[in-house]
Amino acid sequence: MQSASKILSYSNSRRGAAVVALVLACGFMLSAADTPVNVQLNLKKAGPRQVESLTEQAILRDYRLAWTSIAQAFETSSADPLEGPFAGEAKKQLVDVAIQQQQSGLSQRYLNQTHHLDAVFYAPEGDVMELHDTAEFQLEVSTGGKIIHQEHIVQHYVVLMTPAADRWVIRHLQAVPQF
Repeated sequence: MQSASKILSYSNSRRGAAVVALVLACGFMLSAADTPVNVQLNLKKAGPRQVESLTEQAILRDYRLAWTSIAQAFETSSADPLEGPFAGEAKKQLVDVAIQQQQSGLSQRYLNQTHHLDAVFYAPEGDVMELHDTAEFQLEVSTGGKIIHQEHIVQHYVVLMTPAADRWVIRHLQAVPQF
């Protein structure tokens, strides 16, 4: 990888601007990777269809990506990170939260995320999976860069995921008091 000074020396050219944009984008992605989302998936209750190994890997990957995207969207008060991992009502609700945050000047940080997923239903056609998530994380709410609230959260969610062209997407994400 080129040094920062070499990248900056290219900044007057179109090629240099593209390189700088790429480095900044990679830096943003790396900052999300620095705070990994821990996801554990229990398939013992899934049925009536058995969950295949590749499906299990895809669910873990895509659920982790979804929560990384939520964290990025709410930290930056931008709906852009929600574009890939969500569809339908789940996407609409999360985009609404990001827009409300942007208008109010608030932002949220989700730190030390751990998700314990139980697959409770996997449709015979393989077109929908219901998951119950017990999520645990630190929540920080801030305005103008100043933290105004911190809290340890344990929240339960009912989640519906469906396959899309190249991934599983969350179509329904509902917080519930208990399972």
